[in-house]
Amino acid sequence: MAPTTFEPIYSELFPFWQEIPEHDRAYLCAHSVSLAYPKGATLHDGQECSGVILVSAGCLRVSILSDEGKNITLYRLHPGDMCMLSASCVLQTITFDIFVDAEEDSQCCIISGPAYAAVSERNPCVKIFTLETAVSRFSDVMWVMQQILFMSMDKRLAIFLSDEISRTGNDTVALTHEQIARYMGSAREVVSRMLKYFAGEGIVQVSRKGVKVLDKGRLRKLAL
Repeated sequence: MAPTTFEPIYSELFPFWQEIPEHDRAYLCAHSVSLAYPKGATLHDGQECSGVILVSAGCLRVSILSDEGKNITLYRLHPGDMCMLSASCVLQTITFDIFVDAEEDSQCCIISGPAYAAVSERNPCVKIFTLETAVSRFSDVMWVMQQILFMSMDKRLAIFLSDEISRTGNDTVALTHEQIARYMGSAREVVSRMLKYFAGEGIVQVSRKGVKVLDKGRLRKLAL
């Protein structure tokens, strides 16, 4: 993809774009690539500075891995979202490893970490935007940790299902029990038992197509 192709994308996405010099805008575009990733592909494995990842299409999953091997979803990235935590050379204070995988077939723009870091050092507005974006994501991470540490399983599952139907606009959450458990940082057996309980209460209907929410009102009450 030609560097000029990135200009309209970054102009819309970055609030600082018109504030930085033209040569810095050209520099970022010249050090960008557009890559396609099939479902299940790994974009970042926590080891290297993979750069700043911007999602053009599809969905990415950002997660951490515990010492016991439990994979916990921190958040998901959709078109228009970006991942700063994959650029450890930009945010050098990050001391934990994250993993980024393609949850769906995805198209991404990736800006070289060193190139972005260099422009950030020359332009305070870029550094401020970077820190604000990272802080916003850390807020998402803390919300996940709060759920895992302090909330009951029925409330966590109710929150997850409510968020999913709100995000997709569909009453059916088209995910397997294994996928739901992975997103919630729990075990499949625990999720299956809780879904069985929800189904017995008439809140959801479980089938091969996924989990259909039958009673949104009761689900919301459980999520409160």
